[in-house]
Formats: sequence, C-alpha cells, structure tokens
Amino acid sequence: MSDKEEKPVPPGAKLEKGKVVPLSENERKFKKDWDANDCIAELRGIAEANPDKVITRNFFRVHSRISESTWNRYFGTFSEFKRQANITLSRHAHRVERAIAKHASVDTQRVMNLEKSGWAGAYLKPNGKRFKTILVGSDVHDVDCDPFWRRCFIDTARRAQPEIVCLNGDIFDLPEFSKYTQDPREFEPVKRIEWVHAFLKDIREVSPDSEIWLIEGNHEFRLLRHLSEATPALKTVLADLHGFTVPKLLGLDAFQVNYVSKSDLTAFNERDIKREIANNWHCFYDAVIAHHFPEGRQMGFPGWNGHHHKHIVWPGYNPRHRAYEWHQIGCGHARDASYCNAERWSNGFLLAHIDTQNLSTAFDYVSILDHAVIGGQWYERAGDEFVTRY
Repeated sequence: MSDKEEKPVPPGAKLEKGKVVPLSENERKFKKDWDANDCIAELRGIAEANPDKVITRNFFRVHSRISESTWNRYFGTFSEFKRQANITLSRHAHRVERAIAKHASVDTQRVMNLEKSGWAGAYLKPNGKRFKTILVGSDVHDVDCDPFWRRCFIDTARRAQPEIVCLNGDIFDLPEFSKYTQDPREFEPVKRIEWVHAFLKDIREVSPDSEIWLIEGNHEFRLLRHLSEATPALKTVLADLHGFTVPKLLGLDAFQVNYVSKSDLTAFNERDIKREIANNWHCFYDAVIAHHFPEGRQMGFPGWNGHHHKHIVWPGYNPRHRAYEWHQIGCGHARDASYCNAERWSNGFLLAHIDTQNLSTAFDYVSILDHAVIGGQWYERAGDEFVTRY
C-alpha cells in the first residue's frame, strides 16, 4: 500500500495523521454515521452495564447515544435488534425452546397413555353360538342419566342376556373436567364416579356372562386428560378413592370391562383432540362397528354411533353385508341440560342381533319416552322417574 492510499477505517475509529485511532467518547457521542455494528456494540454495552434490567425500547432510547431512526433502518424492529445483538434468542433457537416446552408439557399424558391402553379384549367371554346379541347404550352421563332409561336398560340386559353390553362413550359426564363453566365449589366428581360404578355393578350382576365394552368418548378423554394435568378436582378424587389408577377410576378390573382407548392424550388443540377420539372404535364379530362419532358411518359397515343424543338411521350396502343400517342412537342423559337445548335430544338404546355366519345384522332400536316397548314387554315411567321436560 502506498503512503498516498487511504487506510480502511473500521467502525468506531478515525484516521488521524495517517493512523487509525479510536474515537473519543465525545466524538462517539456526536458520531452521525453509525453503522449496524456500532448499533449492536452500543446495545450490548448498555445490556452489559445493566445486567439486572430488561432492555426495553424505551430504556434503550433514554440511555443510548443512537437515535431510533438509526438502528431502525438496520433492523426494523427492536425485537430483531435485540436478536441480532444476541440479547434475546434467535427465531430458530426460540422455535427449538418452544418445541421442547411443548413436548415436556405432555410428559404426564404419555404416562397415562400407557396406563389406559391394553384393556380392549382384557375380559373376553367367548362362546360358540352362531347368533349374538349386543346391547348398546350411549351418552349415559353418570348422575344426569334418566332413571327410567336406566331401569329399562338394566332390565333389558337381564332379559336378553346379551353376549356383549357396549357402552358407547360418555358413560361419564363429570362437568368438573368439561369445557362448560363449572363452579369449583360445587365439584362432586366422586359422587359421579360412584354412580358409574353402581351402574356397572348392576349390569354385571344381572348379566354375569356378558362382555362389557366401554368405548372411550370425548368425556372419558377429557376426564383422563385433565386428571393427568392434576386439575384441582384431582385432589378430591385422590383423597376419596385412595390410590387412583385409570383401571380403578373406570372400574375396569372390578367389573371386568374391556376399554377401547386408542386416542393419544398428548393432542395439542381441539382439532387434534377430535381426531384422536375418532380413533376409538371397535369391530365386533367382523360384522358391526361401534364408534362414538358419526364418522364411523363412512367405514361402510353396519353399526352405530352416539355423541349427538339423537336417533337417526342411514341405509347402506356392500357386497359382504348386503343391505345394512347405521344407527346414530339416542342418549341416556335426561332431556334437561343447562348448557344447550336438550329438548331436541332423544332417549333410547339399541339391540343388535348378529348372524356371525353370514355377517347379517338386525337392529332393534328402543325409544324411551314416558313408556317403552322392549321385546314385547311394556314399561311405564314411575312417578319418581319424571325428570325430563317434553
């Protein structure tokens, strides 16, 4: 380099008598040609001088020698300015941290996934009969169950002695763990759980040779998910049940219940949760499908769903089952609820009679009004069973 050639001047310096020297404090204060590196050095210097402070935009404005327009033309936003100065995480590092936190938040749900799986087919009672009967009840909703529906259902199990009693989801209600508003001072989860256990006990006593199957519905899913997150009501449940486990809570061992639960509790949003619950279905005798949601109808099999508390029948056909029906069955929940117009619901349950040799199915749907006719026998609602509004 010749003596006449100008030497490069780095940021924060000047050329004086042919030499590069740092700017004085006063010169830096009035320097107008701040580049991006100068801005970063200024921000880092203020951050290091104030380790106990959160460096906000206003804090930097007060303590910096740089105008806002200067750093803004290099970085656009103060957040990006701080990222470039390594005071806050880069976008990539922040995404990694969020991903770690997201997955760490569901570690307890993964543990409960293991605890609630493996119960489908745990208590089978096979027989060699060609013709099978399945008694199906859905959306019972524990203490909110219509007592007349309950009496008819239990007596039908006694008279029909079905090979399978299928509880098609939402046997629990437990508003304590629901999306609906519930005053925590009125939590009574143990009372509701005990109601379900009494219901299962009655089924087991009147029909001891039946397989009991419980399809996980959205209320069972919600219950287990909230319990895994240790909601306030969990403390009550633990205190009263002494040694809480999923099988004990659901009565799986005590009443020999096969529990269909293919859903993953770690689902992160409502859309994923619904998709997970839709995995909870079971095919009986290669002939009929039990599904809590109406999506099961798209599988092209005869069968049933619950969830919507209204009886609807759709016809279908395939070469294997020939002409068949899909039933959306009514509920066991009394036609009275504070969170929706329950008058539009219908109460009922289903008897499915299956020829396992040719895979044909005859459905016998039972409507529960103030009376019911089941297998030629009349039932009438008793005085203490009038809890619905018509």
